[in-house]
Amino acid sequence: MRHIISILMENEAGALSRVAGLFTARGYNIESLSVAPTEDQTLSRMTLVTIGDERVIEQITKQLNKLVDVVKLVDLSEGIHIEREMMMIKVRAEMGMREEIKRLSDIFRGKIIDVTDTSYVVEMTGDSSKLDSFVRAIPEELIIEVVRTGASGISRGPKALTL
Repeated sequence: MRHIISILMENEAGALSRVAGLFTARGYNIESLSVAPTEDQTLSRMTLVTIGDERVIEQITKQLNKLVDVVKLVDLSEGIHIEREMMMIKVRAEMGMREEIKRLSDIFRGKIIDVTDTSYVVEMTGDSSKLDSFVRAIPEELIIEVVRTGASGISRGPKALTL
């Protein structure tokens, strides 16, 4: 099962390396990883997506909690949460396909952010399945490049990852 683990950690050099090293040493895979500062300059928030059964995820969270840099963590997949990912996709957009790509972008609530004579760059946010569906809807021979941020997530309601 896919899990989104949100980690509040000290904003120090080497913290990301220690988390990645923990996964490497135990043979666990990181599907996506994003890190950014929080409103507190001494803390960063890491959002990590991984796949594993309950036993594996429990082991991962126990090992992460042992790291000195980790202040607090939560598995967002255990509760109601909002997940978003951002994607930019560059596609061939020559005369015959320009309107079709624009129509698909509108259907998926994407935004064309760059236009040239031969290509469009479409920006889109949503959950992973929405972005995957958009990529599948575009004919493969038209896709030039795809860039994705990986998932970010936040709990719904009063629950929060704070000190």
